Amino acid sequence: MSTIQIKDRLFKPYIDRSSIDSAVKRLAAQMNKDLAGKRPLFLCVLNGAFMFAADLFREINVDAEITFIRMKSYEGTQSTGIIKQIYGLQEDIKDRTVVIVEDIVDTGFTMQNLKKQLEEKNPKEIKVATLLFKPDSLQCDVKLDYVAFEIPKAFIVGYGLDYDELGRNLKDIYVVTE
Repeated sequence: MSTIQIKDRLFKPYIDRSSIDSAVKRLAAQMNKDLAGKRPLFLCVLNGAFMFAADLFREINVDAEITFIRMKSYEGTQSTGIIKQIYGLQEDIKDRTVVIVEDIVDTGFTMQNLKKQLEEKNPKEIKVATLLFKPDSLQCDVKLDYVAFEIPKAFIVGYGLDYDELGRNLKDIYVVTE
């Protein structure tokens, strides 16, 4: 791993793929225990969480389903504070266990908004799995059930996360060098 450039920014290596793989397996092992007998519906938040969701779902050994929604709150390197649902939930989640699979939770507003929308559909329970969590950026009360990595305030790309839609295809996670 070496420093890379995306558009006008330089990024240095931050979390390598083997560390990501280990964290995904750790979360999946816990989920397999917690979700046994529940037939959960995994809800992947596109676009950023698609790699994490795919790797995580392959490690799940309980009967489960997966579906996708698309939310957007970032432009460039900053959260806009405005959450847009671009592609919504199509499945009935009444009395289901739903596991939201998110790439990153920073302010928490997207997750808070999504959980509120889902609760209106009367699921049995909602659990949240996130690849990355920025506790120093959190601005609302959001319960996270499964966290792969806690990271400081910093802008990152790779493994599904982007900078203006670029960098999602990187196998590792990189942090901006400012």
